[in-house]
Amino acid sequence: MKKTLRKWWLYVLIGIVLLIVFFYYQNNSIVISKHTKQSDNLPEVFDGYKIVQLSDLHNKSFGDDQSYLVEKIKKAKPDVIVFTGDVIDSRRYDEKPSIKLMEKIVEIAPVYYVTGNHEWRSQNFNSLEEKLKNTGVHVMRNTTEEITLGSEKIRLIGVDDPSHNTGIEPDVVTTENYIESALKDVDDEETFQVLLSHRPELLSLYSKYGIDLVFSGHAHGGQVRIPFIGGLIAPNQGLLPTYTSGEHIANDTTMIVNRGLGNSLFPLRVFNRPEIVVVTLRTDE
Repeated sequence: MKKTLRKWWLYVLIGIVLLIVFFYYQNNSIVISKHTKQSDNLPEVFDGYKIVQLSDLHNKSFGDDQSYLVEKIKKAKPDVIVFTGDVIDSRRYDEKPSIKLMEKIVEIAPVYYVTGNHEWRSQNFNSLEEKLKNTGVHVMRNTTEEITLGSEKIRLIGVDDPSHNTGIEPDVVTTENYIESALKDVDDEETFQVLLSHRPELLSLYSKYGIDLVFSGHAHGGQVRIPFIGGLIAPNQGLLPTYTSGEHIANDTTMIVNRGLGNSLFPLRVFNRPEIVVVTLRTDE
């Protein structure tokens, strides 16, 4: 009886250790997801242009001074880096990991950033925005910027998360107003356009504007991913959400949903490792 009991406790102990190792790996081992976006709107000079997307850091650190994450980004050899919100977590505000990351990655490539819902909920964004700008980050708030190579260009559009609006206006209306504001002085609709917007559930709105490529986050991959099914739950989408990871297409618009790097309310990722997205632009053949 005692031997059986000791053996049972040994199995329990081994099971606990294996679970700890599994969860540590799931929450700290970064995966790189590669995508290709082809378009006849893309100038030839941008063929092979590489965009790295990061999202939803939520204060998380990956090694001393973000060394593990930074090394992964360096190896991807990006031409530009985009960050689609929630660089901090409003429930346990700590800007140091995000500022340290930005200080490192602006040395790799130009960095463009838009807000997520947690920046606004924290009520500390004014201070954070100033620090991000001081590191050299391009903070995009319902604005456009052009990236040029030689005489050719592509256009970045960056919009705030709709939670910035504290009124009763629906998120889709707020975001539409933000996009309209960003595009108000744009008269060249043939330019290849990239939208940075935290919310993936608004794809049908984005597709109305002739946008070629959208980068979003927010859904955390569904937090727990069920094999062969997908994400379990996501904010603003509920159970078994549609937009949690990978590519989604509406009309001529391709949206990439980044599963994010950190966690917020729920502290664990399951079958849902932290993600860096790498998109290579290609001209149509």
